[in-house]
Amino acid sequence: MPLQFKRSWSDADLEALRDSAARFIEAEMVPDDEASRKRGHVGHAIWRHAGELGFLCADIPEEYGGAGGDFRHEAVFYEEMARRGLSGMATSVHSIVAHYLLNHGTDAQKKRYLPKLARGELVGAIAMTEPGAGSDLQGVRTRAERRGDQYILNGSKTFITNGFLAGLVLVVCKTDPTQGARGTSIAIVETKDCVGFRVGRVLDKMGMKAQDTSELFFDEVAVPAENLLGGKEGQGFFQLMGDLPYERLIIGVQAQACVEGAYEATLQYVRDRQAFGQPIANFQNTKFTLAEVATQLTVGRAFIDRCVEQIVVGQLDTATASMAKLWGSEMQGRVLDQLLQLWGGYGYMNEYMIARMYADARVQRIYGGTSEIMKEVISRSL
Repeated sequence: MPLQFKRSWSDADLEALRDSAARFIEAEMVPDDEASRKRGHVGHAIWRHAGELGFLCADIPEEYGGAGGDFRHEAVFYEEMARRGLSGMATSVHSIVAHYLLNHGTDAQKKRYLPKLARGELVGAIAMTEPGAGSDLQGVRTRAERRGDQYILNGSKTFITNGFLAGLVLVVCKTDPTQGARGTSIAIVETKDCVGFRVGRVLDKMGMKAQDTSELFFDEVAVPAENLLGGKEGQGFFQLMGDLPYERLIIGVQAQACVEGAYEATLQYVRDRQAFGQPIANFQNTKFTLAEVATQLTVGRAFIDRCVEQIVVGQLDTATASMAKLWGSEMQGRVLDQLLQLWGGYGYMNEYMIARMYADARVQRIYGGTSEIMKEVISRSL
């Protein structure tokens, strides 16, 4: 009997949502994936369609245009994309942007932007990383200078997920460079007809070819004073740190689901593929590899599910979320390598999902905080 990946946090309603999400993904996303990989983005239409069907901002309250669910409803959509090797539509970053607004925005900011994000009218991005500042957010040099009733924003960002399609960018900047972390703020920038805002290259990455990761430039961009997230200067670093468990668990959830999808595809492949007159599934090496993978996935599923349950009730701490990201992303890279080996030469061909998953997985150990940063965070809690 094949390994069953049952989720302890699921129920009948969530499984119905999963069926709907799977149908949407199979009908609307899978057929366009190759074209999206060549374009370097999925386009705006799929975002609007997903929004119309209620797949975006599923854990945002209904009063702000969301579906009124919780993290589990978001996880369903992340998982169904990940298990099919689809990485072009970064709904995870979109949801993180929505949560910054929900958790830290003023009431006016929530009412203005959250419904548009939920409908897919605006694609959300968060601009943290700069050419000279990655995990060290205190090294941010982008400057927002107060002039009357507005801020003038100058600087550049790189590696920005959803950067090409983004209609709303949360820009991490310095409102007071003399105060270090306490001088950091987040500016809300609407990109349409925004004078001084420019999207640079859609970056040529090792993997995630369908995801629009871009450079962004801000040259004397005027931002209304009321568009400072939360309406108060110096809160940016606190706001960023507060939402890290949410972001890091998403990465863990995606990693687990991706490898489960890869395992299922590989299991079918080795049963069909013949070598020396028999299916390669019959060879001891294949059996042992699959046994090791099945064990790691079973253990990983138990841990990730516990983290999901904890975040739903507000009990997921930063160290445990960092463990979920560390374990999930490291396991993902390790296990995909084992599975790809069973595909032989076909595993190296981009037309096969396993090859795309392998290339996509490498960045999971980097973004959202590197594995080394996760170890540092975890060690501080010991």
